Amino acid sequence: MQQGRKMDIINPATGAIISSWEADDAETISSKFHSLQAGQPLWEAQPLSQRQHALWQFSDLLGQHVDELAAMLTQEMGKPISQARAEVHGARKRIHFFLEESAQWLDDEYLEEEGDTTEMIGWEAIGVVGYLSTWNYPYLLATNVVIPALLTGNAVLYKPSPQVTGTGEQLLALLHEAQVPRDVVQLVRGGTAAGKALLQQPLDACYFTGTYANGQDVYQQAARHMTPCHLDLSSNDPVYITADIQDVEAVAQTVLTGAFYNSGQSASGVKRIYVHRDVYEPFVRHLSRETKRLRMGDPTQEGNYIGPLATPQQVILLQQQLDDALKKGAKLLAGGEPWTGAGNYFSPTLLAEVNHDMRLMQEESFGPLVGIQEVLNDETALRLMQDSPFGLTAAIFSDHWAKVEPLMRRMKVGTAYWNCCDRVQPNLPWSGRKQSGMGTTLSYLGIRAFLRPKAYHLVNPR
Repeated sequence: MQQGRKMDIINPATGAIISSWEADDAETISSKFHSLQAGQPLWEAQPLSQRQHALWQFSDLLGQHVDELAAMLTQEMGKPISQARAEVHGARKRIHFFLEESAQWLDDEYLEEEGDTTEMIGWEAIGVVGYLSTWNYPYLLATNVVIPALLTGNAVLYKPSPQVTGTGEQLLALLHEAQVPRDVVQLVRGGTAAGKALLQQPLDACYFTGTYANGQDVYQQAARHMTPCHLDLSSNDPVYITADIQDVEAVAQTVLTGAFYNSGQSASGVKRIYVHRDVYEPFVRHLSRETKRLRMGDPTQEGNYIGPLATPQQVILLQQQLDDALKKGAKLLAGGEPWTGAGNYFSPTLLAEVNHDMRLMQEESFGPLVGIQEVLNDETALRLMQDSPFGLTAAIFSDHWAKVEPLMRRMKVGTAYWNCCDRVQPNLPWSGRKQSGMGTTLSYLGIRAFLRPKAYHLVNPR
């Protein structure tokens, strides 16, 4: 919560104030931007090996401080402690990918030589990159943008969600300890006002991770300055289980993890489930049983799989979606009990007999609430999966690739899964379709995204 320039960070498991920070204003943000604008050319002029060395040190420091970093993350946004540690380790894995792959994508490319003429593409840093991020995976999301931006010679003005300000401060401190200069990466503290002030700076590029509604606002503000903008936005990711699945129980276990990991607060997590009528009954039985076994409670305690939601507003939204579905005929299979204690808890909840007149099948739920709909055939499943304004990921479970490949190629999504879900790997691009955003992070494309091409026509005098 932000009051004036003071921000109180609230523990979502207890409702207690964890820490208080002073939010940045337009003046301090402008000062930080101009510091980065001055420092960026010197950073880009360094050999790539020096930038790599600093970021290898940063990765090592993350490894040395995993427990304290995870503890702060759990305090600030409620991520169960084992999952918080896994996020820090996952961030290191992505950093290593960028460090090992970056060199080949920064090299000049010689395309044509004819007589005395050579054609070449050179690559240059963009300049100062602004990044406004969200709270659900702060280390992984920062890694996706901050690391390749720094490796390619850019400076970064990074604004984490106010909910994870302490996590952002820890990340920044370790970057500086790793000898990334202070005039190359800086952090902006604050909420909406700080974000707007950041976007008023003459940034060379803007990156945003968050909701579609907020992304629209960011895009409109960036457009006033003709700032190139990358948007990683909302989702409503579907899964389809086909009739030919033999091991229904194993599929149910995989879908369970995809739906409820990080308390359901994952952009690529399972939010809608479609099941062929031939396997509907056993799938529902297995998934219901496993959902009821998930342990919810204090996220600092090992073994608790479901923690609190990061914000109380999200609890209200999920309850509204649940009430709407039940009113329209959905059947409650698991969860749904109101939470009466402290904290932003919402029990893992599973609904059957849902349809697309219900809000939870049309909106982004972003929490442990999932609906299951029975379908008659593959074409019906595909139509329902496509019946969404979003297009981030989609998954199909089937024992035969030849059967599902045509369906997957027709899906308007940035990522398609076969027999898996909620999976992000650094060597594959991350992008969205429709209202799920535009632009790409991760993979070699996510390295090149932070570079500008320059065409060289070179004629050697005789």
